[in-house]
Amino acid sequence: MISKIRAYSALLYILLIMPLVIVCMYVFNTSHRAIRKFMALLFFKLFRIKVTTQGSLDSSAQILIMNHQSFMDVIYFEAVHPNNLCWIAKKELGEVFLYGHALKAPKMILINRESKKELVFLLREAKERLEQGRMLCIFPEGTRSKGGEKLLPFKSGAKFLVENFKLKVQPVVFCGTRKSLNFEKLDFENSPFSVQYLESFTPENPDWFEELEARMQEVYLTMYQRQNACMEE
Repeated sequence: MISKIRAYSALLYILLIMPLVIVCMYVFNTSHRAIRKFMALLFFKLFRIKVTTQGSLDSSAQILIMNHQSFMDVIYFEAVHPNNLCWIAKKELGEVFLYGHALKAPKMILINRESKKELVFLLREAKERLEQGRMLCIFPEGTRSKGGEKLLPFKSGAKFLVENFKLKVQPVVFCGTRKSLNFEKLDFENSPFSVQYLESFTPENPDWFEELEARMQEVYLTMYQRQNACMEE
């Protein structure tokens, strides 16, 4: 019951605050990063979000490659990252009435992942954001996973971007964010979740993407097993 009440409270927070945030981002266009960060930090403080981290955030990286479990993944980085983030998301999210402007106002990159023609659009938009000093953020799984032992297979969009622009990559692994916050089921247990920053790199090996997928899976499984062991104690 408490989880449901907390979930409805979080949803109400987003539904009420987001229109104001959208208006502010359009009016104060040069300050949209600060506006988004304030909203995310306020969310963290109001709901007393619990998170443990390992590794170091590298603000010099140009793209974050992350697994994806929950809306909490986005809120977390909007709250803690010092850079102006540019999320690469599916086009449908930007078409949601009113709330789609939360992505359109700060000029996130919205793509149709099923269309090969979108690659030209993605390259053009990514080049523009990089020239503006923004950090790209992408979930190579393409959608939220169920939070089990395995990550979803990685799609090639991230590989395409990194190799085309020779980007410095920081991989990040989330574990437990779906258990902490699951808007699909309106559950907000607010259980602690973990974030592990892997070492940044600029790919040189042609098999780097496949190796990265295997490495992130390995790290995630260790985090998952550790989390489950703690819950059983």
